[in-house]
Amino acid sequence: MYIKQVIIQGFRSFKDQTEVEPFSPKHNVIVGRNGSGKSNFFFAIQFVLSDDFTHLKPDDRQQLLHEGTGPRTVTAYVEIIFDNSDHRIQIESEEVTLRRVIGMKKDNYYLDGKHVTKNDVMCLLEGAGFSRSNPYYIVKQGKITQLATAPDSHRLKLLREVAGTRVYDEKKEESLNILKETGTVA
Repeated sequence: MYIKQVIIQGFRSFKDQTEVEPFSPKHNVIVGRNGSGKSNFFFAIQFVLSDDFTHLKPDDRQQLLHEGTGPRTVTAYVEIIFDNSDHRIQIESEEVTLRRVIGMKKDNYYLDGKHVTKNDVMCLLEGAGFSRSNPYYIVKQGKITQLATAPDSHRLKLLREVAGTRVYDEKKEESLNILKETGTVA
């Protein structure tokens, strides 16, 4: 599974519909001059795939909508089209389209053109490996330097998070506490 195409309209610096494609199934690098929209492009992907934009206040919503000359933008959307030929997303389709639409009062999610709930989307993404507790599928600016210069203990903790083992460590600790409470383990 990989992103084939991203379509953005009305989101931050993207006023008009912008289609970004093709993407490689392996690695992709976005380069450009300062102010060309690189950060907003990654914000758009995060807007759809992560929990970072879950509880939006009216001011937060306004900041996500394009501000510029001409008529005021009242809605925006970001659509991500995935190649699902490996069926990692549990849908019997070679291509899966996920769209999030935002307005001043509410958000809507669409999966292959059908309205779905945020919870449906998050469950589907978690089933495909996009974990809420392990959001390292997008490496933000400065993270590589931070990782390279971090102390070994911090780097090990971060690598455990990236690998997703922290969840199992937490479950193990919880299970040990239950065993201690029941007197099964000393």
